[in-house]
Amino acid sequence: MNSLIKFSAIMALATLLTACAGATKQDQGTGIGAGVGAGLGAIIGQAIGHDTTSTLVGAGIGAVVGGIAGNQIGAYMDNQERALRDATAQSGAASIRRDQDVLTATFKSDLFFDFDSAQLKPGAYYELNRITSVLNQYPQTTIRVEGHTDTRGSVQYNQQLSERRAIAVKNALAQQGVDPMRIEAYGYGKSQPISSSDAMNRRVNIVINPVVQN
Repeated sequence: MNSLIKFSAIMALATLLTACAGATKQDQGTGIGAGVGAGLGAIIGQAIGHDTTSTLVGAGIGAVVGGIAGNQIGAYMDNQERALRDATAQSGAASIRRDQDVLTATFKSDLFFDFDSAQLKPGAYYELNRITSVLNQYPQTTIRVEGHTDTRGSVQYNQQLSERRAIAVKNALAQQGVDPMRIEAYGYGKSQPISSSDAMNRRVNIVINPVVQN
């Protein structure tokens, strides 16, 4: 246990020194949280596995969790919002909106899919690539891909089509380097219209939620 305490102290001290050297307040908060998390993770890992490997694994997990807990979620999402708006400004293919700390990028479905198809158009990959770098730059978030259709056709058919389209977008993001473990795909069919316009209702939302440590 003495060795464990020394290890935890070294991890915490190293992270604290890194955080304080020329870092912003936000980064310092993240670094401090990571250091504390690493120490706690090491203790947990040792308690569970009773060996050095478990200690190191626990320290790694603790550093990630600590970083999330120490971060300022609002500032983190502020920066991500600016990056998303900058990334999509040139093409105007997506509209970005913010609801508290949740970001939603909405793409017109016509830009991604032909009528009655769940196969992404070539241009869709280009538009998704605009936001992929942002999603990878801010990994402390989860991503929900939502497919929506217009109100024409049966409930069942539209539900299935929206699910296939959401999965297609999820797979494209994963192919472009976004961790698939962060991404969920949902189809909502025609159950959530936002307009009397069919074109407006046919859409794909990419909803970005911060990971909050309880």
